[in-house]
Amino acid sequence: MFVSPGRELAGHVEVVPIGIPDDVVASFDLKDELLSQEMVSGRLPQRPPDGHKGTFGRLFVLAGSTGMTGAASLAALSALRAGCGLVTVGTPKSIQPVLAIKLTEALTHPLPDVKKSGKLALRGLGEIRQLIDAADAAVIGPGIGQHHETKELIRRLIPSLTKPGIIDADALNACAGQPGVFAEAEVPLVITPHPGEFARLNGQKPPADIRDRLDTARVFAEKYKLVLVLKGSPTIVASPEGFCYLNATGNNGMATGGSGDVLSGLIGSFLAQGMSALDAALCGVYIHGFAGDLAADELTTRAMIAGDIIDFLPSAFEWLE
Repeated sequence: MFVSPGRELAGHVEVVPIGIPDDVVASFDLKDELLSQEMVSGRLPQRPPDGHKGTFGRLFVLAGSTGMTGAASLAALSALRAGCGLVTVGTPKSIQPVLAIKLTEALTHPLPDVKKSGKLALRGLGEIRQLIDAADAAVIGPGIGQHHETKELIRRLIPSLTKPGIIDADALNACAGQPGVFAEAEVPLVITPHPGEFARLNGQKPPADIRDRLDTARVFAEKYKLVLVLKGSPTIVASPEGFCYLNATGNNGMATGGSGDVLSGLIGSFLAQGMSALDAALCGVYIHGFAGDLAADELTTRAMIAGDIIDFLPSAFEWLE
């Protein structure tokens, strides 16, 4: 009932307790679980009344290239809407003025680019490491493109990360066929591939069905000791301990450019606020889909764009808290 075509045919589904004791359920070695509102509400970070922007985390976002400033903007805005205290976007120097205009509330930092091409240059690696050191977490990859220098930069950066990181989009493509680079990192990682990116990473065909998706995600997360967010319907979150969580929020209106950048910003924001990699991924995935559902209720799935998900985050948080 949570997987197509059953999801479309089931109508409204309500789960009603039938009296099975919790200790009986716990006695089974169950490793797959459906994400629920209660699970997410109980994990959200507290916001003390005397908190300041440092209290609520500092996030560094390495994103953007010529023609893809929108990815950087969406990730940064999403992180801010999810409660992050300070967001800094590192982006190629030649496009930094564009982002400085688009982003009123986030900081922007110009980084070396390849011959003013708007692509991140390898010589910026040391500077990027310093920016990450000054943050609480990092989002790496939205809209950075696939220039060979940028790919090499990413492959060198990931093993040297000093703060928890979200690896997304073109940063995943930079590691295609080389997933071992993730195991070299000594900090918690969350990776967020769609099926095509996951197939390129893993060197295999995309999983054929839900059971195949669950098994493949579980094995990958355990092998490389990371949290895997395998996007799809439903999105699966797999932990390094071999547990998988299925998310039932979201809709086809979210199948639009930029939706994944919004998700990366959400998860990065929660990481920067001190959540564990698994909790940040679970909350990010659920709230991303929930905000999308609220947007669809008002706008229709046909008319949705990625920015609408950000616009409905306040309503999603109000509902959950």
